[in-house]
Amino acid sequence: MDPLYFFESHELLQFFHRHKTELSCMDKPQSFLFQLRDHDLIPKDISKKVIRMRIRENQKRAIYEMLDWFETERPKHIRKFWRCVFKETILNEYPSLRLLRNSLMDGSYRDDLQPFESVEDEELHENKKKGFSEDKEEEKSKKKKGKPRSNSVCDDVEEEEQPGPSAQVTPGQKKKPNKISFSSPLKIGEKNIWTWPIYKFQLPVTCGELEGTLNKSRLAKGEACILFQKQWFTPGEFENRAGKKSCKNWKWSIRCNGTTLGKLIQEGHLEAAPYKGGAKKTKKSLFPSDVPNTVSDREENENEEGEDQFSSNDKESSTDDTEDEEEAEQQPVADDDSRNLVFKVTCGAASGTLHKKRFASGTRGKSIRTETRWMSPEEFLEEESGQTDGSWKKVIKCEGKPLGNLIEEGILKTHSLLCLCRFCKPDETELENQKNDDDCCVCKCDEDAELVVCDYCPRSFHQRCHLPYVDDTILKDDGKWMCTFCVFRNYTYIDEMEMNEALSRQISGRMLQCQYLLLHLRCADEDQTFASDPNLILSDYSTVIQTPMWLSQVANKLQTREYETVGEFVSDVNLIFTNCAEYNRDNAEFRAKGNRLNELFDRKFRSVFNIL
Repeated sequence: MDPLYFFESHELLQFFHRHKTELSCMDKPQSFLFQLRDHDLIPKDISKKVIRMRIRENQKRAIYEMLDWFETERPKHIRKFWRCVFKETILNEYPSLRLLRNSLMDGSYRDDLQPFESVEDEELHENKKKGFSEDKEEEKSKKKKGKPRSNSVCDDVEEEEQPGPSAQVTPGQKKKPNKISFSSPLKIGEKNIWTWPIYKFQLPVTCGELEGTLNKSRLAKGEACILFQKQWFTPGEFENRAGKKSCKNWKWSIRCNGTTLGKLIQEGHLEAAPYKGGAKKTKKSLFPSDVPNTVSDREENENEEGEDQFSSNDKESSTDDTEDEEEAEQQPVADDDSRNLVFKVTCGAASGTLHKKRFASGTRGKSIRTETRWMSPEEFLEEESGQTDGSWKKVIKCEGKPLGNLIEEGILKTHSLLCLCRFCKPDETELENQKNDDDCCVCKCDEDAELVVCDYCPRSFHQRCHLPYVDDTILKDDGKWMCTFCVFRNYTYIDEMEMNEALSRQISGRMLQCQYLLLHLRCADEDQTFASDPNLILSDYSTVIQTPMWLSQVANKLQTREYETVGEFVSDVNLIFTNCAEYNRDNAEFRAKGNRLNELFDRKFRSVFNIL
């Protein structure tokens, strides 16, 4: 669900009012203005004039006037304004916008929204001490006369403590303006309710019409933590039970005293372990001729929100292909072991990656991922050497060091035998979830969205990250599902052919191969550098590149069957890297990244189509 849903329009407008100057001072505002113009938030003719201005100060002034016009003339569109400028593509280009977004989401914006005291307020504050004795005399006279004083300090304080919306007060009244509050406001002298002893271990929570009790320690461990009708539920299960399944984000749908759990987590009042909230499984035919190429009726534009911006095999299963697979799904390893979340481990000739967040002990928690599945350290040891003597701490090594060393150094922590976390005491659903990745293998994130998991390998996907897209109608089938990687690897074989012959083939008969190639390439693009339209973040890109192309666009064209031959598909992929080399003539880093992926695609294409 869109996080802006939880803000009132007047809050967003007030936030806009406070930050117009910052918005007008952003460097290279072309992309910002293009985005507003494309969403019909500002007049096109005026935006063109502003963009063409060469004197920076004049441009800043013009942008401010334009924003001021928007605030006055189109306040009803304020939610749309923030939604379009908070797109990940725009945030990547403007760090100041990201700071504004973070300020809005973590609640720190309230400090900026508090109105400053007027000169009269300061004078009134100074006179509180000086006029204290006079006020007492006035009170006595007031009691005698029975008439209230209009400028009494006591009256001012009483007026301030009464709840109600903040309003501008005329200087003559000399009243201290109420502070703007967008959640349950605290009265004068009242402490933050989240520090109350009653909330030390548990919180009352609501979701829709349901009311429950959240156990803070269980939430921190990733266990079922909400007690409802004498049963424990995970946040996702509680959300589903409340009929809010469509929200798909319990952090914003579950509230405590009107405040979302997401906000409490951001402010440090709660700790939450990652929940893999019930990844769905879908069904697909195991044979390539029956592979559905579904397109949802609600299909969105190919530019998916949240993507970072520009700047497997046939039956032969060759060694080169295996190396390519590992390269495509390689996960970064931090230099500092204490901060590292993923470790490269070996056991004899076998290799894999150990994920710290899944590690519980030698037998609990499937924490080691290989190319084929997730395993506990004991299972990893047994599969490679056949040993079951508990020697995994010595035999399994990380960069030449036994895992036991990492445990002694406190880098890895074994759970107590009495631990009841989801790894130590998993239910049937959790055991199933541990068989697959916690993040999408294409975009490398979970985004609190449901993942479609493969029943034949450890991969997980978002519906629109997989190729072909996984339609909602397929999700309803409870049968086993095989991803494109596994379908290709197990059920395809192609005779040897020349390059020209392969490029001239009709794509309808080679759709699986092309889907596999593109899926493999998108997985290899670790930073999603080539995922989306570069014009959205590079203001001068169109002046250098006349025909832009990006991986999501190729995926969309492949999904909607816009290509007739394999050669057309290959041409678009090559165009991405040709454009990269052209635009980044002076940027060796990005040029090298493009060359690496281009070489990977060429090598993989020759293997997939069995080129002579």
